[in-house]
Amino acid sequence: MNTPICRTPTAGPSRRSVLRQAASLALFGPALTALGSTSAAAATTQASSSLDFSGITLKVLCNTPHLPIYTGFLAPAWQQSTGGTLLATAVNYTQLEDAIIQDVQSGTGEYDCFDYYYYLLGSIAQAGALVDLTEWIATQRDLDTRDFLESRYDPYTAYRHRRYGLPYDGDQHLIFYNQELLDTYGLKPPTTWDEYDAVAKTITEGSGGAYYGAVVTGQPDPIVLGPAFINRLVGYGGDLLDRSGRPTLTTDAALAAAQHLIDIAPYALPTPTATGLGTATTAFMAGQAALVETWADEAHRFADPTLSKIVGKWGATALPLGGGNTRRRTPLDGGYGLGVSAASKNRDAALEFIKWVTGTDEMLLETTQKDSAIDPNRTSVLHSTAYAAYVANTPVTIDLIRAGLDGTPMVWPNGPADPDNLQRLVDQLALAIEGKQSAATALQNAQTTWTS
Repeated sequence: MNTPICRTPTAGPSRRSVLRQAASLALFGPALTALGSTSAAAATTQASSSLDFSGITLKVLCNTPHLPIYTGFLAPAWQQSTGGTLLATAVNYTQLEDAIIQDVQSGTGEYDCFDYYYYLLGSIAQAGALVDLTEWIATQRDLDTRDFLESRYDPYTAYRHRRYGLPYDGDQHLIFYNQELLDTYGLKPPTTWDEYDAVAKTITEGSGGAYYGAVVTGQPDPIVLGPAFINRLVGYGGDLLDRSGRPTLTTDAALAAAQHLIDIAPYALPTPTATGLGTATTAFMAGQAALVETWADEAHRFADPTLSKIVGKWGATALPLGGGNTRRRTPLDGGYGLGVSAASKNRDAALEFIKWVTGTDEMLLETTQKDSAIDPNRTSVLHSTAYAAYVANTPVTIDLIRAGLDGTPMVWPNGPADPDNLQRLVDQLALAIEGKQSAATALQNAQTTWTS
């Protein structure tokens, strides 16, 4: 986990006054200073202030869920604003790290910008795939870094006291529940993991397997089984690492979290270790399951009658607590930054693009598009009346969203070795869920093989 680093001073006005009014801007915190000395890979050029990039084609590599916002909204908006062309290519989340590093290290240099999972930051920065933006950020007064959500800015962009990106998509998990199924069995949305267990068991057993009380995303990938474990770990009051960066996978909280995954498996949609993100959301939208943990932006899919059979029959609540823990924290499950490829041949345009696309005006538009997969990265957007009105189209309350994004997060480690550390952890947990070893053995194996 990185040491928090300082911010640049506050900025001037945003580009579109009409959106500025809609956003109801609210800036927080003192003005802070920028970081230290530059490095050889640092961005030293100044992006064009005229936003005229006619004849220049920018290429972005992103994760699959982000592709529609690039192709359907950002590409035409970028062309209209700058005259430039924006092309996006998507890869599966399991391929994102390798695709980014290979593009730069192979010399191919196809892409100008990378839309990366934040827990991959140390790995791709250490591989030399990203431009060091530290000094460039310090010169961009209109970037308004004070407006970036404090809970996201450092985790998404900082590695070893340098910045390699700008925060983009501020993800968080919620518990979504099928109100119709809960009402049928006289149940309420769970606030603790024990209540979650009771809901799952009651519905699975009571329906004779026609419905399942829960969906557990247990596919052994860090972005799938990782959140399922970490949601429980944080709920029981635990952490992945201590303040010195050492793993804490053998604590009582970690053991309770792993054991919960084992104990809930018989009452979950079969088969947890084969259940990925798509399977989980499809089952919930089909009305097949009562509870699912997933990203907040999925709410708009659940409320879409062309996709969902449970429109008007579901709700959302915060992740449960457990084991006597009363401290609520947001597990930083997923989330993205935008960086510039070290191999980009269009660095000026790429720098201007990541500033534009993460700015208040564009983010307000992106986060309120139909079925958008983008969540707020800025305080001004999160607390805007326009975003609140967009969220009001679903049963999710704006206060629930704001509490998670404004709160104190449990940040996943994002050092160079951590993608592999997390993979080994979920591999061990999957074996435990399948009954091939105990929770204690799984966690001890993951603890022993964790490297820094």
